[in-house]
Amino acid sequence: MDLNVPKHIAIIMDGNGRWAQEKGKSRFYGHYAGAEVVEPITLKAKELGVSYLTLFAFSTENWKRPREEIDVLFKLFKEYLIRKEESILKNGIKMKFIGRKDRIPKDLLQYMEDIEQKTRKNSSIILTLAVDYGGLDDITRAFNKLLKEKNEVTQEDIKKALDTCFLPAVDLLIRTGNEKRISNFLLWDLAYAELFFCEKYWPDFTPEDLCMIVEDFSKRKRRFGAVQPVDMI
Repeated sequence: MDLNVPKHIAIIMDGNGRWAQEKGKSRFYGHYAGAEVVEPITLKAKELGVSYLTLFAFSTENWKRPREEIDVLFKLFKEYLIRKEESILKNGIKMKFIGRKDRIPKDLLQYMEDIEQKTRKNSSIILTLAVDYGGLDDITRAFNKLLKEKNEVTQEDIKKALDTCFLPAVDLLIRTGNEKRISNFLLWDLAYAELFFCEKYWPDFTPEDLCMIVEDFSKRKRRFGAVQPVDMI
């Protein structure tokens, strides 16, 4: 079966903490389990022909969490990237990061910059991790850049000033964890995205789930505000 595969998929990886708590484990256990899902989902997206995969790793609002949990998340994030570097390079994955850079631990920020440099020529799929990212914050920072340069701006100017300037519009947004909101993620780029809300928690999300959602996407009619001839019959 030929599928109309989305060029850009964005995922809100929700439910790690609740998944762990329902198993009588700590939230930290859920975060470690959730991290292990990233590689198989990325490789399946690559296999399907997806060009861009953007994952919400840590939001600007996540700073409201307990400091201990934040420290564990950043530690896990760096450890995971180091552990998966060989696989990232082997599979031709290009790594990119969006979000603020002024609040991230310096050792993690340095590694993020290093792996971006090491994978800059890779092209099988662009995997973007949103770290200390918020859509409202991104748009606000973009406007502050533009205020120094222009009196009047276009949509194209705004897009070029965003952290997401290198990304095309999102075709498909997936959120796991049985929540139905976009939580300040990629607000500019989600303008015409198709939305899919999955009841499963992120640690239980599988490559087969991704295939099923892409198949569902393939059946949808995307009009982008226009009227198709069949709709006027």
